[in-house]
Amino acid sequence: MFAFAFWDTVAERLILARDPVGQKPLYYAFDDARLVFASELKAIPDLVPLDRTIDPFAVVDYMTFGCIVGERSVFRDVRKLPAGMTLVLDRDTWRAQTERYWRWEPRPNSNVNLNEWAEDVRDEIDEAVQAHRVADVPVGAFLSGGIDSSVVVAAASQHDPIETFSVGFREAEFSELPYARMTAESFGCLHHEEILTADLDELLERFVYHYDEPFADSSALPSMLVCRSARRHVKVALSGDGGDEAFGGYRRYAHDLWEGRIRALLPRAFRRGVLSPLSMIWPKADWLPRPLRLKTFLENLARDPAEAYANTVSWCRPRLRRRLFCAEFRRTVDGYRPEERVIGEFRRGFAAAGGDLLAGMLAADIAILLPDDFLTKVDRAGMAASLEVRPPLVDAYVLDFAGLIPSHFKVNRETKFILKYAFREVLPKDILYRQKQGFEIPVDRWLREDLRPVFEESVFRTSSPLETIFDLEEVRRLFDAHRRRRVKAGGILWAILVFALWFQAYGTAHGTTGEEGNGAR
Repeated sequence: MFAFAFWDTVAERLILARDPVGQKPLYYAFDDARLVFASELKAIPDLVPLDRTIDPFAVVDYMTFGCIVGERSVFRDVRKLPAGMTLVLDRDTWRAQTERYWRWEPRPNSNVNLNEWAEDVRDEIDEAVQAHRVADVPVGAFLSGGIDSSVVVAAASQHDPIETFSVGFREAEFSELPYARMTAESFGCLHHEEILTADLDELLERFVYHYDEPFADSSALPSMLVCRSARRHVKVALSGDGGDEAFGGYRRYAHDLWEGRIRALLPRAFRRGVLSPLSMIWPKADWLPRPLRLKTFLENLARDPAEAYANTVSWCRPRLRRRLFCAEFRRTVDGYRPEERVIGEFRRGFAAAGGDLLAGMLAADIAILLPDDFLTKVDRAGMAASLEVRPPLVDAYVLDFAGLIPSHFKVNRETKFILKYAFREVLPKDILYRQKQGFEIPVDRWLREDLRPVFEESVFRTSSPLETIFDLEEVRRLFDAHRRRRVKAGGILWAILVFALWFQAYGTAHGTTGEEGNGAR
């Protein structure tokens, strides 16, 4: 993992580079007089006078994906160097050019059988974990109770037990602590646990400060807590991030493959002429019995595979975005489709693997959501606690290796098939074959109860600067419907709450250069 600057004294040029997958951030601002760069957005205003006008297209990205993706930052005049890229600034011409040096490519090898792949998977993961354990300070590991962190702990504990760290919730249905405890006991680990409650005032303030930009992945909060817990005992912690993208672990992969099989049976004219109009009038009603919640299913069948996957990974889809944004903001961003980024990466991976749907999904996730959501989350949480977090499964060599494994060994009656098969004699069966559970906070419930006053005070306060972006009456209607359980909109409402809290700390109104907030602390 790295983000660095290098001055070439011979060619008189500056080279900025970011690691292949995007574990470390690199922000920069460039104009006719200077180029400034930093690993934190909040540092840029300390280096140059900064017009802190919000980039409206970054806001659309944020509401669509829960994070700001690619080269944009929340401020119009600051950019991010994307993962796997370099930027070269020539001193004489004062031209800056970016170039990609790494991109994940699926190149499936069908000449290797299942048992051979399983052995190679174990060897590759073991080598990566042992390399990431090398340090002159104490090293521990996060343990969620899922298969990825359990695999990392298993590999790390081969020679001596490792200290492990977990966080859970009072709400039993969200807590994985019993499974984390089971894995820790299986490998003789010294295990530590903490409980996260809805008493979040201090944690929310630290979260907004350390993440620099609006960031709506609610699992950032337990990530910050587990990093703080780990830092009391170790200075480096291994994590299981990247296993889902490398080996096909998300439930949406299996679901979209199933949709793809159905789509292939239906004539395109029927999908476009019948299913597409039907999807527009079918209600998004979370109160309906599950077999009747067909809106997304109908929308996806009507689309081609790339468009369908972009729809799947979108938090807030176009029709709802149009409702929630105010009229002036809608006019500003009219015609912008953040889904095109997903569609392009999907089609690239799909074509590279000879028309493989899963390869398209993985290519999109590794290019977009892995660096800008999951790795951003773990890096900021670690740095906030002065803890170095190392995820062995996102090592570029591991991902390149995983790109050789055919998709039917990744999702085959179940997700992450090859990883489970490879570690079937290593991990407890209750860990291997239990239903996948995310690391999110119980945000739906908390917004109805404990966080309701925080939401109302932060979002609906008098003369709220959010009025330049959102139609707050529409937001209130959505919030009221969520509280009354007519819709399940916790993720979208959480994104708006985080944006409001960020705005209070850092922001200015869209299209202005006002002085509300503080650009750096």
